[in-house]
Amino acid sequence: MLSPATTRLKTPAAPQGDAAAADVTDIVRGIIEEVRRRGDEAVREYSERFDGWSPEDFLLGPDQVRAVVGGLPTTLIDDIVTVQRNVREFALRQRESITDFEVETSPGVHLGQRNIPVGRSGAYVPGGRYPLVASAHMTIVTAKVAGVGYVSACTPPIRGEIPAATVAAMHLAGADEIRLLGGVQAVAALALGTESIPKVDLIAGPGNAYVAEAKRRLYGTVGIDLFAGPTEILVVADEHADPFVVAVDLLSQAEHGPDSPAILITTSAGVAERTMRWIDDLLPTMPTRDLAGPAWRDHGQVIVVDGSVDAALALADTFAAEHVEILTENPRRALEVMTNYGALFLGAGTCVSYGDKVIGTNHTLPTRGAARHTGGLWVGKYLKTVTYQEVTDPAASAHLGELCARASRVEQFEGHARSADIRHLGQNVPWLPPASL
Repeated sequence: MLSPATTRLKTPAAPQGDAAAADVTDIVRGIIEEVRRRGDEAVREYSERFDGWSPEDFLLGPDQVRAVVGGLPTTLIDDIVTVQRNVREFALRQRESITDFEVETSPGVHLGQRNIPVGRSGAYVPGGRYPLVASAHMTIVTAKVAGVGYVSACTPPIRGEIPAATVAAMHLAGADEIRLLGGVQAVAALALGTESIPKVDLIAGPGNAYVAEAKRRLYGTVGIDLFAGPTEILVVADEHADPFVVAVDLLSQAEHGPDSPAILITTSAGVAERTMRWIDDLLPTMPTRDLAGPAWRDHGQVIVVDGSVDAALALADTFAAEHVEILTENPRRALEVMTNYGALFLGAGTCVSYGDKVIGTNHTLPTRGAARHTGGLWVGKYLKTVTYQEVTDPAASAHLGELCARASRVEQFEGHARSADIRHLGQNVPWLPPASL
């Protein structure tokens, strides 16, 4: 992948892990089958085993939700409302860009497209160790802007407690029901349906390796947003970049987990070396160093490109990384050069953390090279783009019938050909049985 004009100052110490490793796969398969077979009983059993959580009802009632929201500081509620307004405004612009249309392609031939929201979506908001409030904005607000009629939201308890900020975000985002339920058991229940949990049409939201594998296994039974692995950041920097900023931004994403890649591609050996020194100084001071440290040690990379910024951008494009931060003199050049990324963050005034938490674009993005073939979660994921057709002119139908009959017989689809024949020949067809004449 690297050309001779590059130098690696840091290489990953461990290969990128596989979310579908054998032990994960076996555990997830077993849980899904038990939920399929035993429904609520299995969901409750696994919730108790993995989260120590087995309330009388996983569903939070309106009074419980109001009490949770009412117990939070006003500043926190205001912040949630502000962020959700940002997410909603961007999602609305996305929705406006998707249009229904009908066109008359020739006289009497009408073709059309409609964008129909799914009926029910599931929003999985991870937790367990920390409340990931922002995921509620991304999965619920976006679904509601798309026009989804019913959103069923799930999040796990945190050390046996209700994650109040997450519940508030779910409620303010417009969730129609909120359950304190996490892990594979939540995904399986939403996908399959149980006695008390209605089946949904699509599940969106990030999660750990087990949640990701559950979504992978259940895809087809239910729609999903995308297959996601550990969070990634790739920074492209030139000699004008501040190594301190580069180091802080790399570590900001490394704290997601011990398998989160953090990559620097730069045209400046000096920036590379000073960035690495800053990381060595900063890591011991981070409260999340138990996650960021292994991530940087095992999956961090620093690559110096002996060439132009365009060469660095082209190299970055081969990674198809989830988050790509451009810290160069002309950051918008990346829009012209790059095509493979989950999201671009242009210039020193922009950071990946903004996208993760507050700016309004969606933070559920492709990882592990999937940006070569897909973008991230957006309004369109909740829409079914369907088509319709109507031929109102008999002459147009006859012309299409003659064309279709020939095309069908080339493929030896005689039934198709006959369906077309009667549109232009009526009953004057050579294959009509004599007794029918």
